[in-house]
Amino acid sequence: MANLKSLAKDTAIYGVSSIVGRFLNYMLVPLYTRCISVESGGYGIVTNLYAYTALLLVILTFGMETTLFRYANDEREQPDTVFSTAMVVVGALTALFLLLVFGLIGPIGELIHYADHHEYIQIMAVVVALDALQAMPFSYLRFQKRPIRFAALKLLFIGLNIGLNLLYYVVLGKDTPIYVFMLNLVCTGFITFLFVPDLIKIRWHFDGALLRRMLSYSWPVLMLGIAGILNQVADKILFPLVYPDAAQANVQLGIYGGCVKIAMIMAMITQAFRYAYEPIVFAKSKDSDKNDYYATAMKYFLVFTLLAFLCVVGWMPVLQYILGTGYREGLGVVPIVMAAEIMMGVYFNLSFWYKLIDKTIYGAWFSLAGCLVLLAVNIVFIPQYGYWACAWGGVAGYGTAMVLSYVVGQQKNPIAYPMKEIGAYVLLTAVLYALISVQPASWHPAVHVAINTLLIGVFVAYIVKHDLPLQSLPVVGKYFRK
Repeated sequence: MANLKSLAKDTAIYGVSSIVGRFLNYMLVPLYTRCISVESGGYGIVTNLYAYTALLLVILTFGMETTLFRYANDEREQPDTVFSTAMVVVGALTALFLLLVFGLIGPIGELIHYADHHEYIQIMAVVVALDALQAMPFSYLRFQKRPIRFAALKLLFIGLNIGLNLLYYVVLGKDTPIYVFMLNLVCTGFITFLFVPDLIKIRWHFDGALLRRMLSYSWPVLMLGIAGILNQVADKILFPLVYPDAAQANVQLGIYGGCVKIAMIMAMITQAFRYAYEPIVFAKSKDSDKNDYYATAMKYFLVFTLLAFLCVVGWMPVLQYILGTGYREGLGVVPIVMAAEIMMGVYFNLSFWYKLIDKTIYGAWFSLAGCLVLLAVNIVFIPQYGYWACAWGGVAGYGTAMVLSYVVGQQKNPIAYPMKEIGAYVLLTAVLYALISVQPASWHPAVHVAINTLLIGVFVAYIVKHDLPLQSLPVVGKYFRK
């Protein structure tokens, strides 16, 4: 129970930087979708290039974030040495990456259809390089249980980025995507500089023997990460390459990219949970009750992501105004994308059985299978169904990886997940979602929101009755105790 309380506390703190931070970042979505016209395809360009940077970030960090937790928690290793060795790997890969990008900018621009805008590629290459270098100090803050500094730096980046974007797009009236990339570079560089005091305190020591062990652990994690991130961004990378109308590709991708932002509350919750959960799992691995803990954590993760799902779809009549008018035609994909994100979160929760026994190769195979399914769906169906194929491809890909991990995991390291309780929550969510979906479109938005809030209240009441009695809550609980 103490560990669960620690998990809840750390998740709440990391949530400030992840959930609240990304919510603040939503200020940029209405800004971009109003200042960058849908017809220009500019927001499609932003969506496309950020998809590339997400993939590159996984490659450049080379699985060293998870590897750091694995070896820094090993009593035989010095945490500073583990960090130093991981940092050398990431630094070397980052330097090589920048040399390749700036040396081969012409062919790269032709390959990804930015022959006339090499500056976009160069700016974002530097951004992703700095992000990769930041990833290790941020991971070390998590290992050191310093969520306050972690959250402060993340929020500082977001606040600075929002402020500069408002200045350029609202005050100065800019309307092209180049400023999105330039301002990101300024903010990322500033946060990287703020890590200098932390890096000075490190006792730097490179250990070649440790490096070999870390690489043997990290390369399957890298494969897992590449397959996993492709599940998230492959649709946005592939879309301009396979959509039959080249002139409309970035326009349609911009619509999809804007709508996906609304669905990203699931990614926020999953990321906040991961930041808190990952260090605890490795620390908890020696305890006799670890499997009970993992099973309980899975249930509560699902409960609160399903609640978030209902809140988003139920309050869509209001949330739609996050987007500019021209981007709202794609809002139907939001529930589909959120369902895919829930599956991804479940898959993440299921992934620890092979990480804890150093069999990360299983994760690589599961994610690769899911990735292949997603790629197939996108390549085959995007030409006919556009961004709807992107949304359903995510469900197919994450669903495949999730099912494979559960089936094999129950054979290799069985955990008694409370499937009946989880099934009841999923069924209740499906019924409530159906009631939300069948309401006539002619009703006033306020009527939709009022009815949907009552339906969400039914879900909350079920949680309170079965898993979170009011008397157990801090502060207010005393008023419900007998």
